[in-house]
Amino acid sequence: MIELPEAVHLARQLTRTARGKEVRAVAAAHTDHAFAWYHGDPGGYDALLRGRTVEGAASHGGFVELDLGGARLLFAEGVGLRWHGPGEAAPPKHQLHVRFDDGSVLSATVRLYGGLWAFEVGGFDNPYYARAVTAPSPLTDAFDHGHFASLRSAPAAQKLSLKGLLATEQRIPGLGNGVLQDVLFAARLHPRRRVASLTEGEAAALFAAVKGTLADMAGRGGRDTEGDLFGRPGGYATVLSRRTLRTPCPRCGATIVKESFLGGAVYACPGCQPVRPAAA
Repeated sequence: MIELPEAVHLARQLTRTARGKEVRAVAAAHTDHAFAWYHGDPGGYDALLRGRTVEGAASHGGFVELDLGGARLLFAEGVGLRWHGPGEAAPPKHQLHVRFDDGSVLSATVRLYGGLWAFEVGGFDNPYYARAVTAPSPLTDAFDHGHFASLRSAPAAQKLSLKGLLATEQRIPGLGNGVLQDVLFAARLHPRRRVASLTEGEAAALFAAVKGTLADMAGRGGRDTEGDLFGRPGGYATVLSRRTLRTPCPRCGATIVKESFLGGAVYACPGCQPVRPAAA
């Protein structure tokens, strides 16, 4: 899934690779997918985008946005983006195919679910996108102790688990269940811990883990469980993921475990991420 670190890296790659290229043809919804989300009629994407030139790309939380002048192409969730140079074969099955004036192609395929939205600037009304554009990013100074404290001290947040606080409702856009695992590992906190049970010291450690872990992931080109624009895995080696399940914790040696919680899998070290707070 595209989360904040991958979105940052993909946007950088798209800016370097696609800037200045003119769109010659667009095919959307070529291969049916029940959980591929489009804006309006995907059959109209070609008319909207043909002839426009890529001016750059940006990331907003877990969204990757391609700037085409007065129009945008927006990708999120489980969309796999791949760049194919002139003469390189693109996948025969895809949910979006954009051909440029030099013969290169940007293809997008949806795994479980994902958004591929094309729209005129100002013409896309999506609350998660709007929040991702306006909310402070953990990669900036605007995401400070005060902002984080306001998120965790909200009355509704006090009733939540740490997974519920960090990885639901996009309170921190781009921080999803994937990156959550290593954030909580760095803070030595379990996904099931209740927000209300945190000490001030633990809250400070969690803030530092959010900032530091996401910055490290983004700086290394995303996680090794996700691919970049050219199909290469990210350079950040995940500590807790499907790749490390049942292996020894690098910090204490306990065996990494997996369980289902809040609609998805969570990974944790039972040795250094206790479910219950330490006794006073």
